[in-house]
Amino acid sequence: MINIIIAEDQKLVRDGIKMLLNEEPEFNVVAEASNGSRVLDLLNQNIIADLILSDIAMPEMDGMTMLNRVKQMYPKIKVVFLSISEDLEQIADAINQGASGFLTKDINRAELFFGIRHAMDGGTSIPGKLTLKLLAHLKSMDSSTEKLRLSSRELEVLNLIAEGRTNNEMAETLFLSKRTIEGHRQELLRKTRTNNSASLIRKAVLTRLIQ
Repeated sequence: MINIIIAEDQKLVRDGIKMLLNEEPEFNVVAEASNGSRVLDLLNQNIIADLILSDIAMPEMDGMTMLNRVKQMYPKIKVVFLSISEDLEQIADAINQGASGFLTKDINRAELFFGIRHAMDGGTSIPGKLTLKLLAHLKSMDSSTEKLRLSSRELEVLNLIAEGRTNNEMAETLFLSKRTIEGHRQELLRKTRTNNSASLIRKAVLTRLIQ
């Protein structure tokens, strides 16, 4: 059984998604929300969810802000976006920030069900029509990232971050002060245009800065 929270500000759309999901015995819609803030409230109230199926554009708290909060507070919960947007930059950003999929609202029932199952299996769900376009977009991102000038010290810090080391542990390993390590971390975030360690590691792997 996959426990799902639907986050969608339009009730008619939300009802339609719920009706579709209820046709499949393995899907269990445990709650509905009209914005990201309400999703967090539900999780804080101990609603048990495996996956959040969410729109991007919502009032009060949008999908991307919600994604970042969920990944910080409930890292095991998968987030799959269901949006009218086909903006490749937005899709790439969502995946970089930790989304397990980005589906478009014109997909059919089978594609929706497959996308949820694939995300729960650890994959990244993207509609077939967007896959080639996104790969081309990511390749172009790779090319621009290759132009980044990371110092050997920054690469050392990056690899230690990927290993899950704390600032204190990195300072001891590299014989540097904790303040210097934090400075390198902030510079890495700036250069890669990411805003936390999780998105930094994803970007580094995606762009082959680390293996």
